[in-house]
Order: sequence, then C-alpha cells, then structure tokens
Amino acid sequence: MTQLSPLNPAMAATELPPVMEARRWIAGVTFPANRPLINVSQAAPIDLPPLGLRQAIADASLNDPNAHLYGPVLGMPELRAEIAHQWSRAYDGTITPEQTAITQGCNQAFCAAISTLAGAGDEVILPCPWYFNHKMWLDMAGITTVPLSSGADLIPTAAAAEALITPKTKAIVLVSPNNPGGVEYPAQTLTDFRDLARRHGLVLIVDETYRDFDSRTGRPHDLFTQSDWGDGFIQLYSFSKAYRLTGHRVGAIVASTARLAEVEKFLDTVAICPSQLGQIAALWGMRNLGPWVAQQRTEILARRSAMIAGFAALPDWKLLGCGAYFAYVEHPFALSSTEVCKQAVAQSSILMLPGSMFQPQGSPAGQRQIRIAFANIDRDGIAEFFARLAKFKP
Repeated sequence: MTQLSPLNPAMAATELPPVMEARRWIAGVTFPANRPLINVSQAAPIDLPPLGLRQAIADASLNDPNAHLYGPVLGMPELRAEIAHQWSRAYDGTITPEQTAITQGCNQAFCAAISTLAGAGDEVILPCPWYFNHKMWLDMAGITTVPLSSGADLIPTAAAAEALITPKTKAIVLVSPNNPGGVEYPAQTLTDFRDLARRHGLVLIVDETYRDFDSRTGRPHDLFTQSDWGDGFIQLYSFSKAYRLTGHRVGAIVASTARLAEVEKFLDTVAICPSQLGQIAALWGMRNLGPWVAQQRTEILARRSAMIAGFAALPDWKLLGCGAYFAYVEHPFALSSTEVCKQAVAQSSILMLPGSMFQPQGSPAGQRQIRIAFANIDRDGIAEFFARLAKFKP
C-alpha cells in the first residue's frame, strides 16, 4: 500500500470502522441456499419506515419548497419544540425548545458536544465496553480515552470513575440503554454520575439513542427533574432507530442554551443545517407514530426475551447483558473473539462483531466477548440463529 503523506497523525492512529471491517469478512462469499447469512453485526434497522411516514417525505419533497433549502443551523423550530414538549412530559422536567438542537444523526451530536468541551490533550472517560464511534472521534480529535471498567454486570460506578479523574478530564460519556452491552443503567447510577460530574466541574454526556426500547416503564432517570439540569449534563438522541430514518440522518442534542451556542459553531461549519426532509420526517413521526413506535418496542422486547431464553439453553455461552438491540456474550472457546466470529461466518453463516472492537486494544475481556445485534432478525430467525450456534465448533 502506498504511504499516504501528509496524514494527520491522530487520524492515522484511529482504528478502521469495525462494521466495515466485518463486512470485508463476507465480501465475495457465497452462502449455501439452505444456510443463508444471518447478519447480526449492525444495529441499524433495515426495514422501511411505515407507509405514512414515507408518504409524508414524498409529499414534502414534491410540495414544500423549504424542504430543499437551507434551514436554521440548530434545526427546524417545530421539531425542536416537539422534542421539548415530549421530553418534558416523558422525563417530568422542564425543557424548552431553545435547549434542543437537531443534528445529522446522533454520531454528529456526539462530535458536536465533545468539540465544545474538550480538545487535543484532554481526557474523556468511557465505560468499557464502549461504542466504537465514540472512541474513534476522540482519537481523531487527539483526546485521550480513559477506559472505565464496568464489571461483570456491565454497569459502571461513579466511585470507580472518580478514581480516574485528573486535571485533564473534561467529560464522562454513558450510553443507556447500552450499545454494545444491552444493559439499562439504573436511575441511581445516572444520578451518581451527574453528581460526580458536578463535584469535579465535568460534563456528563448520556447517549439515549435506544430510549424508545427501554424495558422499564416511566422515566428512566431523574436528570431532567431539577430546574438546573443543564448544569453539566448533555443528552443525545437518534431518530434512526425508532422511526427507521437511518438514511436521513437525524439526531438531537438536549443541553443548556449556552452549550448549544457553542454547538452552533460546530454544526454551521460541518453541516450548515440538518437535512430538511429528515427533520420533516422526524416531526411527522413524533406527531403521528406513537402507537406504532410502541408496537415496535413490544416486538423488540419479545426478541430480547427470545435471546435470553436462547442463551439460557446454551450453558457454555455466558450472557452478560441483553437489551435495546443487543445481546452481549462471552464465548466458550480457546480462541480470540475475532477468530471465533470469522469462523462463525465460514461454518455457520453468522456475522457477529467481536468484543475486541468495543474494548481497549489488547483487552483480555475483548478477546472473550461478542456483540449480537438482534433487531433485524425476527423470532423465527432467532430460533435458526440458536440452532446454528448450538452446532458451532470452531
């Protein structure tokens, strides 16, 4: 390979995208007709949005001139207002439209939030296993990722995080329900981290991309219930999962108005404005698809139950966490997780992601762990997945 020069050293030090790496394992492979590929590597929904939502997008494209023009940097006012309204009700707090902003997906929301609070040489604490795109952005920005062990239950503790704080620490990032671990952080855990962040003058970022599939009823945490919730707290959200708008790239940030004034600088530079059609779709979905989203949640929770039952019948495999779109497991073999996943493609036509993609380089835990994204396989597909896994002997 030709040596690329010049090349940003921080970019050069950033790992390749894991999902793209896994796709290379199946490139050019022909799977038997009686054993088609079961792809549990990626969490993005592959089913289309419901017809009503697609019709709303088509109507806007044909009839709304604003759908094709630049809009406000921080997003469509009507969508920001709808988020504020629904979030205030869901979290029993007071959130104003001015405390919300729309982004080109939740990954951009993360990048924007981090860019306002940390720079090269600073530190950000990420619990392990982590969401790899968070780690990749920190690496590209020259920010040091400080790994926080989550223990056997995959629930990090504020006490353990406090021991990692240095003068360079700027933020702690949590994902709940968790990707890749599937666990739902208890409300008290989030409160403890919020209090820790405030004591040390840090920012707590909570990515709630999968909030619509939380198995619990009622609000999942109390972080919005205080009138000063914007002091050191940022929430991120994605419209990709609940509304199947993956290709339209719509996310959101909920934060203080002062923080969003800084976010606006970043967004104006990298995007100018969010996708108008995507925002129109998200707004229509929020106003019209409540019952449909509830049905999707019920189906995902049923698949979650099927995954839990399936691993209970495979005692050699250890289920570490299960929720949102994910089962996170420990495999029973004397091979690395990467080798296990590659052999699963060859022997069983199953594509999974090794835990090494979600852990620090060289982590022993990563060599034993695997993430399984079950959102795109129905209960019959899950049954077939376990039938193959039971026979799998690398």
